[in-house]
Amino acid sequence: MKHYDIIIVGSGPAGLTAALYAARSDRSVMIFEGQQPGGQLTITTEVENFPGFEHGIQGPELMDIMRKQVHRFGAESSFTTITNVDFSGKPFTVTNDRDETFSADALILSTGATARWLGAEHEDDYKGYGISACATCDGFFFKDQDVMVVGGGDSAMEEADFLTKYAKSVTIVHRRDEYRASKIMLQRARNNEKIEFLENTVIQSYKGEKNNGIPKLTGVVLKDSISGETREQDVHGVFMGIGHTPNTQLFVGAIDLDDSGYVKTKPGTTRTNIAGVFACGDVQDSIYRQAITAAGTGCMAALDADRWLAEQE
Repeated sequence: MKHYDIIIVGSGPAGLTAALYAARSDRSVMIFEGQQPGGQLTITTEVENFPGFEHGIQGPELMDIMRKQVHRFGAESSFTTITNVDFSGKPFTVTNDRDETFSADALILSTGATARWLGAEHEDDYKGYGISACATCDGFFFKDQDVMVVGGGDSAMEEADFLTKYAKSVTIVHRRDEYRASKIMLQRARNNEKIEFLENTVIQSYKGEKNNGIPKLTGVVLKDSISGETREQDVHGVFMGIGHTPNTQLFVGAIDLDDSGYVKTKPGTTRTNIAGVFACGDVQDSIYRQAITAAGTGCMAALDADRWLAEQE
């Protein structure tokens, strides 16, 4: 069984930043990158709000640069998925999908969260090319264009309101005529002259075209959820406002999670209820969900872990 000072479960900006700081603290580090190495940024195209890149950078390229930087200081990457964790004793152990077991004195959990998608026809074809799960990240690219937001909760109302800073019009598409959103958020959206509502409606499929081989969303096929009638509507962007699911199925029953399934951390730290286990990034952040905030908590987790290990030593 190979042993490390720190094992990081999950990659992305949080995990890779944690690895960078941990490796530079002269700790032996292994990152298990999981099914989506690099995290959600690997399915993002242009990233313009990560500091240090004046003209923006492609999401996959940014993660590749971060990974190379981490490896420069001696951290290792395993492109396997952890299928079992054991927090019950010291050292901690993890087992991957190749049935290999590793041990570590400290663990950092950075498995992230997954945006909820509709699963409509051709959705995968236009993710990152007109379909987005983050208005804060991608709203800027839709200046003076017509966009849609899918959902009926506070997240959808907040996304729609934010998008009106850029878009010509925003249409909220909701499968019912009743909303889970709080009254104040719903009323704020209704009071915004740029926002329209399509109730009892679902997106059945997406339409688009290719320009020099690059996909571009041009419209959607809408279905009335009561009558079943369909119609097409031109639109340049569609934003998911139906929430995120934290990737914590592996930790259920092993560590404290909140009611939504996010890992609980002690205020002002990345410490969990288990001494020596830390969490960073979207797996413990249900509010900001940005690459830069994930990287920031990754730094915190590495510093917390290093200090904790020093105390044990």
